[in-house]
Amino acid sequence: MNILVIGDIYGQIGRNILEEYLESLRKDYQIDFVIVNGENISHGKSMIKEHYHFLKRINVDVITGGNHTFDKPDMLDLIVDNDDILRPLNSNPYHPGKGSSIFTIKDKKIRVTNLIGSAFMGSSQNPYFEMDTLLKEDDSDIHLVDCHAEASAEKIALAWNYDGKITALWGTHTHVQTNDARILPKETGFITDIGMTGAYYSIIGANPTEVIYRQKNNLPIKFKPAIGEGQINGIVLFIDDITNKVIKIENININPHKEYPKVIK
Repeated sequence: MNILVIGDIYGQIGRNILEEYLESLRKDYQIDFVIVNGENISHGKSMIKEHYHFLKRINVDVITGGNHTFDKPDMLDLIVDNDDILRPLNSNPYHPGKGSSIFTIKDKKIRVTNLIGSAFMGSSQNPYFEMDTLLKEDDSDIHLVDCHAEASAEKIALAWNYDGKITALWGTHTHVQTNDARILPKETGFITDIGMTGAYYSIIGANPTEVIYRQKNNLPIKFKPAIGEGQINGIVLFIDDITNKVIKIENININPHKEYPKVIK
């Protein structure tokens, strides 16, 4: 089982480059299942109906979220009507939608869970409590977790705590791909952050001018999605069909200065 996970899609540039390369990635890595983080897909915050249907048209299987999940009104209906859109499991318990769902692919029950960090991310429930509660009743073959968090140590700690209890945990939110993809001692796959799919010449997807203005002057200004050439960040999880364990993690990093990595069969 080969699973492609795409890092936070940011705005139009992110949508465009994902559409350009997704089919090639799917074919070259023999992908069975595609997960994307979509909480920045619509002008940098949340998701509108048009962009949900765009992701389904290009054959994305599951869309995870984060702290911007409900920033667009469309999400209130989208997340209720579609089990393939997730919001953080440990967000406000009165939020609509699900934080975890099961999908059947090649006779395997694949659970995808979305968590949000508790450090620097606003109010949320305890991620350990919500995960422990979920795991008591989980009967999936493969359990994949998107941990949308600011603090690297929090993501690492969660991965270590659930080593051997879940198949893989990856970080999202910081939009910068880390170089620490690994398989933990009890065979759970992990990477601190899978990065961003959006404008390459940007500050984590946003146009630099407004970001610098706010930081220098400490005055409010609306961020704009950057334009120009795009990048795709993500990972491929190679999972053994017998043990359901991760046997390899490969970083995906397509950008204007790096050739698309053709896979040699």
